[in-house]
Amino acid sequence: MRRAFLAVITAAATVVAVAADTPQLVRDQTLARFFAPTTPPLVSYRALRHVGASTRGGKMSATLVAETSLDPTAGFSYRVVSEDGSGIIQRKVLLAALEAEQKAVRGNDARQSALTLENYDFLGVSEGSDSLIKVDIRPRRKEVMLIDGSLLLKPDTSQLVRLEGELSARPSFWTRKVRVVREYAEIAGVHVPVAMRSTADVLIVGASTFEMTYQYEEINGQVVRGVGR
Repeated sequence: MRRAFLAVITAAATVVAVAADTPQLVRDQTLARFFAPTTPPLVSYRALRHVGASTRGGKMSATLVAETSLDPTAGFSYRVVSEDGSGIIQRKVLLAALEAEQKAVRGNDARQSALTLENYDFLGVSEGSDSLIKVDIRPRRKEVMLIDGSLLLKPDTSQLVRLEGELSARPSFWTRKVRVVREYAEIAGVHVPVAMRSTADVLIVGASTFEMTYQYEEINGQVVRGVGR
């Protein structure tokens, strides 16, 4: 179970990266705008994270609240404010998820999971739900860090609103399927993640869920007073 959740966290940490060369996409204005974002990159923040997970039909569950921060020099750090529920899930899933994110920021995971032509084929543009534009994406290789699914973009700016789909590879023998939904918003003029949910079909224990929401206090040095989910 722990390995399945950690794979979800790593995969869901996808960032929007601008491809250096997009010749086959520039003819489509939606994708051209997507690969040329107008907002500055997220380089630092402080946010309160609410994290929860459950398994065995909800019989085992836990929640955790942590103060988190990202700094260009110090990297990602966190401090647990409160926690409740199963001690096993707290340690093996919730705390492990924050530790995995810390490791991913230090390493090269962001580039390997970014929404770029190196990692994905962008299969076309169509009308999606909630008046958004849908772009189907397919990973160029089978890895637990990559998602086979779709992007939902704002029609006027092509800004990413939601990323949803299934992990392109199974995190472990015990995990049959993992579905991920990641939500984004523009806050203080910066495009940031605001929520993430996943459901994993794990042998023996059944459906296991994970959820994380962000309440931002500061973004790129600007105070935003607890904005987010």
